[in-house]
Amino acid sequence: MITLLAKLFKALNAETSPWALAWAFLLGMVLGLTPLFSLHNVLILFLAFSLRINFSGFILAFLVFSGLAYLLDPVFDYIGESILQAQALQGLWASLYENPLARLLQYNHTITMGSVVFCLVVAVPWLFISHRLIVAYRGRVKAWFDRLRFVQVIKGTKFFMVYQRISGLRGGSL
Repeated sequence: MITLLAKLFKALNAETSPWALAWAFLLGMVLGLTPLFSLHNVLILFLAFSLRINFSGFILAFLVFSGLAYLLDPVFDYIGESILQAQALQGLWASLYENPLARLLQYNHTITMGSVVFCLVVAVPWLFISHRLIVAYRGRVKAWFDRLRFVQVIKGTKFFMVYQRISGLRGGSL
C-alpha cells in the first residue's frame, strides 16, 4: 500500500498528464462504486488496461471508492428501485429481462442499477473536479512543499543525487 501511494505521489509530481490521472480516478471510481462482478466492469478494466492512465491512481481510486460504496449502498438501492419501478420503463425492463444476453448486465438488481446510474451522473463532474485538484496540487501544494527548508536540505545531499541517478537508470520506478 505504501508503494502504491509512493507511485501515486510520484505521478502527481511528475510530468504525467493531469488528464491521464483524472481518467484513472474516474475509472477507479466506477469500478469501486459498482458491484465488482458485473459485466460493465469488464469494459472498465478493458479501458484501464488500454488507455494511457496512471494505474496506481486507478487502483487507489478503486480502493477508496470501494470503501465509500458500502456507505452509499442505501442511496444506490433507492435510486435503482426508483428507476426499476418507474411505470414508463416497465415495458423496457420486461423486454430486457426476456433477453438472456441482457440479463448478464444484472440491471434488475437495485444496487447495480442505482450505482451505474449514479456513476453516469457523477462521471463528468468528477473527471473535471479531479483534473482541477491535480492541477491545483501541482501549482500550490507541490510548490509550497519544494520551498520547505527541510526538503531543500534533503535534495541538496549527495545521497539524494545518487538516488536520483539510480532511479533514473531503473526507469524511475519505485
